[in-house]
Amino acid sequence: MDHYLIEAVEKALGWNGSQMLGQRFAKGTMEDAALCTRLLTPTRLLDAIMRRSLTSPQLRCFQGGAELHPDAYLANAVTRRGQTTPMARMDKLGDLIRSGCTVVLDSFDTFDPTMEVACRALQWWSRELVQVNTYLTTNEASGFDLHWDDHDVLIVQLGGEKTWEVRGASRAAPMYRDAEPNRVSSDEVVWAGTMRAGDVMHIPRGYWHQATRTDCGDGYSLHVTFGFVKRTGVDWLAWIADRSREEEVFRTDLKRWALPAEQRAQDLTLSALVPGLLAKYPPLEYLTTRELERPAHRAVRTHGTFGPPMDIVCVTEFPPHIKSNDDTIDVLAAGKAIRFAAAAEPAVRLLLSGNPANVAAVATATSIDARVIAEALTNEGLCVELTDELATGYVGVVGQRASN
Repeated sequence: MDHYLIEAVEKALGWNGSQMLGQRFAKGTMEDAALCTRLLTPTRLLDAIMRRSLTSPQLRCFQGGAELHPDAYLANAVTRRGQTTPMARMDKLGDLIRSGCTVVLDSFDTFDPTMEVACRALQWWSRELVQVNTYLTTNEASGFDLHWDDHDVLIVQLGGEKTWEVRGASRAAPMYRDAEPNRVSSDEVVWAGTMRAGDVMHIPRGYWHQATRTDCGDGYSLHVTFGFVKRTGVDWLAWIADRSREEEVFRTDLKRWALPAEQRAQDLTLSALVPGLLAKYPPLEYLTTRELERPAHRAVRTHGTFGPPMDIVCVTEFPPHIKSNDDTIDVLAAGKAIRFAAAAEPAVRLLLSGNPANVAAVATATSIDARVIAEALTNEGLCVELTDELATGYVGVVGQRASN
């Protein structure tokens, strides 16, 4: 998938790929400042908040360094039939914005097609699941206290400015569920300064940081944080434990009340089988299997009810694996395995590129009946029709789709 944000981030940070995620702090500035407003603006964020049913903690507000009670900005909208739906009180939210506050909306990619596409592109790039949270801070509102995240983040400043302090890690590779707490911050200041529109920052897992506008005066700050939860050895071991369910001996009850000799025999049997599991399921197989089995992203699916789709796009969470055989190719993704004739490969690759693809244009470019291939890919859920609404997520951030 070709996405301008990835190209801009790599150039800004001096990266070539995602290998540096989690390695060390990095900061830079994107060359194309106009990309910021194409990704998100304050009013587009507020419009999304207005039009959706939201509850805390997905939508949160902070003022004076403290989180506000949801009653300060949320209320139940009541229909004439007495049905209630939690909605943002835009008048109250407007008052908070005017006086100075921080509005946080988590998982904005579930609401906004542009952010959905950006997250999918970053997932294909990093091979990790990505979530984006939005932060709108106005006037001289403070932000969160010094804290650390249990995942790597890419922060993109989209508008205004905000002052940051980033410190090093005080515990190596800390986790949300860990062997011991990580409560004492590091004294090492890695970077301190002001983020302005177009600036990009990478903060690895465990690095302490805080941001504020208390010294910025009137104005605002809008930034998005893309979170990457990378897989660890703990995740691999948990996956192996799940694989062990395939063996009856591991499903058998532990002999709590048996004689010591029987307990010892079971101990030896289980201990002897564990190295075999480790060898049978190495870490790379875990990572590959995770990519292949992850279900495709949710999307509108009409199955041609409103006419055959002219344009489609691949919505798998990770790039599909295309395996070439002698006379066939196998497409592996989203828990599916689809076989095509080898001659179909050029069309298959265009349709699964992650970029919007015009079916007729693919057929013309490859001299292959792309309509049949597109139908198979959409029926299996790897691709979806490119609705007008979904298409807005690609405008100005992904290369334009081919047309007849």
